[in-house]
Amino acid sequence: MTTTATFLVHAVPAAALELVRRTGRDAAGQRVEGRLAGGGEPLRCCLRDAEAGEAVLLVGYAPPIAAVAYREIGPIFVHTAACPGPDHGGGYPPGWRGRAQVLRAYDRQGRICGGRLHDGADPEAVIAELFADPQVHQLHSRNVIYGCFMFVVERAGG
Repeated sequence: MTTTATFLVHAVPAAALELVRRTGRDAAGQRVEGRLAGGGEPLRCCLRDAEAGEAVLLVGYAPPIAAVAYREIGPIFVHTAACPGPDHGGGYPPGWRGRAQVLRAYDRQGRICGGRLHDGADPEAVIAELFADPQVHQLHSRNVIYGCFMFVVERAGG
């Protein structure tokens, strides 16, 4: 398990997921879609891939940035019931190493201010490179093919 003192990786907040599960509505006000996982769906509640047969929800989610033009609502998979969350200690999700991702950089106003495609081999180096720019407030990891939100990366200590 890799952890680092320079950044923290965050899953979708449990409170946001509890609201979706309780109301059956997502960030766009649409009904959530329940299904059994085929296996391999990236779960944003615990930052690992689903195993075949797990009960999951497909929901629209708006990642945590200010309500500006760059704010998007996109599809994510989460467990149908509350789960314990990630067990990676705040570091890069170990099961997603080697997976190509886009890291999109945002400033404090929620505007895109950079980004980088990486192959997943050394994500910490790419994260450090992007955070070397003091304008960068947080990073969003995104799926390369579909562009879906994966997780948030923040500087340790805020």
